[in-house]
Amino acid sequence: MAQIELPSYLEQSEAVRARFDRLKSREVILEVDQLGKVFDSPQGPVMALRDISFKTHRREFVCVIGPSGCGKSTLIRTLAGLESPSSGRVLLDGREVTEPGPDRGMVFQGYTLFPWLTVKRNVMFGLQMSGHAQSVAEGEAMDWIELVGLGRFAESYPHQLSGGMKQRVAIARALANQPRILLMDEPFGALDAQTRGKMQANLLEIWRNIDITILFITHDLDEAIYLADRILVLKANPGEVNELIEVPVPRPRSAEQFIGPEFLATKKRLEELIHPPSDDDDSDALNMVRMTRVGDSVENGLEEIE
Repeated sequence: MAQIELPSYLEQSEAVRARFDRLKSREVILEVDQLGKVFDSPQGPVMALRDISFKTHRREFVCVIGPSGCGKSTLIRTLAGLESPSSGRVLLDGREVTEPGPDRGMVFQGYTLFPWLTVKRNVMFGLQMSGHAQSVAEGEAMDWIELVGLGRFAESYPHQLSGGMKQRVAIARALANQPRILLMDEPFGALDAQTRGKMQANLLEIWRNIDITILFITHDLDEAIYLADRILVLKANPGEVNELIEVPVPRPRSAEQFIGPEFLATKKRLEELIHPPSDDDDSDALNMVRMTRVGDSVENGLEEIE
């Protein structure tokens, strides 16, 4: 079969270039400046992040990907104020982040809902903790619940919901305080493929309809390309910026674009960055062949391996 000739992932259509020009003209919401994080361990200090620097603009959708051990979760926890940096700083609207705050909404892979509260009460919780009267909190909570398409389930409890529905509640709860940025740590990682696809489409629809900036951690290359304006690719051990890619796939996005040339070219580049060829590849392949032959001889009793 002839190999498909793909364009460069750096090539952008006129419409995509114009969109990035508009994006870069917006105010900077989040600035990460030479961020580093070192953890203590019995074996000594372990550097998880080193010299991470990037900026995120208003209403931008940024995905962060990288190989295992690149510090994706450490990065997002530091942005949320749940971890303190060892060096560098995080600025949100020009103010340094030193602790958690309502200006950052957080959605985890786990649903983190209060099981004893209804959907409506879960979404109301943050509003009431911020001092909103119950009637005001209830009205605003219902607006967000309707936005994520769960109006009929407002009085349901988490155990009565599917995984995708629980995560929509978590998103509504995070957005109810109207944060400046929504931080999402592999929020769809535990969902089946069909539900995950629906949640991705739902999230894009929400993002298009409200003034929110999103930073989204994922290990799924297709998900990153489908969702993001730009993709921050990290290297591992320690986590460092490898490349910041402007996704050339036009918006609005659709599932049909997964087989488009811009999508495939971007995915090819991500695979090159995250899974570069190594000198051990040939020997690994040889070992696998040898193991397979051994397995065949044991099962069939027909062949001896020298």
